[in-house]
Amino acid sequence: MTSTKYDVLGIGNAIFDVLVQADDTFLATHEMSKGGMALIDEARALAIYQAMGPATEMSGGSAANTIVGLAGFGARAAYIGKVKNDKIGEFYTHDIRAAGVAFDTVPAASGPATGCSYILVTPDGERTMNTYLGAAQDLTPADIDADAVAASAIVYLEGYLWDPASAKEAFVKASTIAHGAGRQVALTLSDAFCVGRYRSEFLELMRSGTVDLIFANEAELTSLYETDYDAALTALRHDVKLGVVTRSEKGCVVASKDNVVAVPAFPIDRLVDTTGAGDLFAAGFLFGLVRSADHTACGKLGALAAAEIIQHIGARPQASLKDLAKQHGLPV
Repeated sequence: MTSTKYDVLGIGNAIFDVLVQADDTFLATHEMSKGGMALIDEARALAIYQAMGPATEMSGGSAANTIVGLAGFGARAAYIGKVKNDKIGEFYTHDIRAAGVAFDTVPAASGPATGCSYILVTPDGERTMNTYLGAAQDLTPADIDADAVAASAIVYLEGYLWDPASAKEAFVKASTIAHGAGRQVALTLSDAFCVGRYRSEFLELMRSGTVDLIFANEAELTSLYETDYDAALTALRHDVKLGVVTRSEKGCVVASKDNVVAVPAFPIDRLVDTTGAGDLFAAGFLFGLVRSADHTACGKLGALAAAEIIQHIGARPQASLKDLAKQHGLPV
């Protein structure tokens, strides 16, 4: 196997996040399903934005959050995602590169604006997302940099990519190139509503070996198999080489065909916003994998990163993840 240029390359929907604190009444008034992600059109996006209060705005997108987290640990990270050459697209590009991530996807010259997600954070820290994919839905196989994919130890894909048809093709192309180069392919299931839309297709990706590593939370796992947690975990162990299931305050389990390792959650002072918790958990876990750490250490790195992100608004770290890992004696 040839040497790698990148530890992890992420491919996902490049989305600009607009976060606002809201109550359950606001969600009900606007007919939102709490805790999920709904795809919306431009008119709905405008209506939500006009009804929202003061917002925090920053670059986002599930896989992009993970890749920025990996860079924060000190990994060599790259990202593929589609923005438009508009003001938000320019900001997005500058933001992700400033975080130390290689980002060379050519922006769209025409078509929909750069994608945005309107994220409502309720007092219990739960986040409800309304996503206008915009330019992100125009990611195509032509945007997949074959050389970068082949030179990455792990290619990380987000389940949300399965919404736009052309992105599915890009997803499969990237997996084929990665496996041809002897690399690993990871997939996060993204959310239970996403699993509900593509359950059979996700299972086929796993059972066909298109993906090697699955990240899921408990709700996504039980939705995938339409059964209880224990039965779903057993099924997961048969369907994929490695499965990582986060369980909120219960920590996580790392499941392979041979065994299941449980890792506790990292203690926090207070829960502020769960946006990006799974994304940053994946960052820590993947960082451990590329540093050849055992599954327990990988889980601890994931738990550490998730704990940092849920104690403030937004899905990008505000503290050095590398320094936090060193403070707690974890591999860096």
